[in-house]
Amino acid sequence: MDAFYASAEQASKPSLRGKAVIVGGLGPRGVVATASYEARVFGVRSAMPMAQARRLAPNAAYLVPRFGFYRSISEQVMELLHSLSPLVEPLSLDEAFVDLEAGDAAWDAASARLVGEKLRAEIRADTGLTGSVGLAACKMLAKIASEEAKPNGLVLVEPGTERAKLGPMSVRMLPGVGPATGDHLRRAGITTVDEIAEAGEDELVRLLGKAHGHALYAMALAHDDRPVVAEREAKSVSVEDTYDVDIHDRVRVGMEVQRLADRCVRRLRGAGLSGRTIVLKVRRYDFSTLTRSETLRGPTDDPAVVREAAARLLDSVDTTGGVRLLGVGVSGLADYTQEDLFAQAAGEGAEHSADDTDEEPVEEQQVVVERRWPSGHDVRHAEFGHGWVQGSGLGRVTVRFETPDSGPGRVRTFRTDDPELEPADPLPLVEGRPGASVHGVGA
Repeated sequence: MDAFYASAEQASKPSLRGKAVIVGGLGPRGVVATASYEARVFGVRSAMPMAQARRLAPNAAYLVPRFGFYRSISEQVMELLHSLSPLVEPLSLDEAFVDLEAGDAAWDAASARLVGEKLRAEIRADTGLTGSVGLAACKMLAKIASEEAKPNGLVLVEPGTERAKLGPMSVRMLPGVGPATGDHLRRAGITTVDEIAEAGEDELVRLLGKAHGHALYAMALAHDDRPVVAEREAKSVSVEDTYDVDIHDRVRVGMEVQRLADRCVRRLRGAGLSGRTIVLKVRRYDFSTLTRSETLRGPTDDPAVVREAAARLLDSVDTTGGVRLLGVGVSGLADYTQEDLFAQAAGEGAEHSADDTDEEPVEEQQVVVERRWPSGHDVRHAEFGHGWVQGSGLGRVTVRFETPDSGPGRVRTFRTDDPELEPADPLPLVEGRPGASVHGVGA
């Protein structure tokens, strides 16, 4: 899919079409998830710190991701891919490999091109968005071709032309060649794929080690026999939060871990899973990241059990200097539960002791009273109908009232506690398609 999150936002918000849109974390430590092609003109790219993006494109629209909305669109696209073949390997919400031969959808270059063009048309018809297709005899070249096809295009690598296609390209185009490996090769005088092939396998092994050297040489010769693996099973379920300001208060850190544990369990239950191993992730003020884990007697999806295990893990971590990120995860997944009664009992005790602290009632009161209005998220007003949040602060929230099928709408400002304003579900981009619940899938 092309600039997926940003394109979905532009399609659902008429006032943003043709304008620079940047989706990601909006706090001081946020990063760009996706930038529209209009924003990329200013040098904004994925994974860039949001503060840098704001300097490059100060007039862009900055939005908080709506992952439930994106997932609903992704499911529509994946349905189309599954109609082509039983072998579909999702890489993310907006990208997947498909083995066309396994589904008898294509048997040569000409039939593959027809399938690709038909798929692009169906994606546009079903979602209102555009996708790009790369067609090749192996996964590596299909991925490279799809990048070359962007935006809204199709590139076919004809059988027999693979070496000629790869040769002039930068070594950074090959999977596994990141900045460090690229610099290492450049210092050895190797900057193109052709130069990798010319250097020979022995030289690459000497430079990069046996496994990496062998793999890179094979890719330079366009050899990639990795199969398309259908629907890889999830190995873990986790949630994490990065904080705009380091947390120093140990009680607050503990409360955040408890909330993350509850969120993790909600996601776990939503997937119909349970797990045996509880994992705590802590990134401290100096960017050092610590991971602690505890394996239970059996799989669980009980929030009290997960909270208690996470609290025990936190006890082993020094957070004196401050914490910038916390995460809780569950691995060792299963589709049934076998409750650990001892952990359950300990979890109930931990809940009781938490209720005895002075700060818990204050935090809970804030959660009930304070209404958050993330930029870009959907709302509905009793009088003005459907809209989306342009921004909020100082007790006010600004809303633009428009829908995917309307023209650019009017902007109005309300108090953040206005009883006639409430969060809403996204509207479908294509009339007749089902919508998605904003609250159904978390970030």
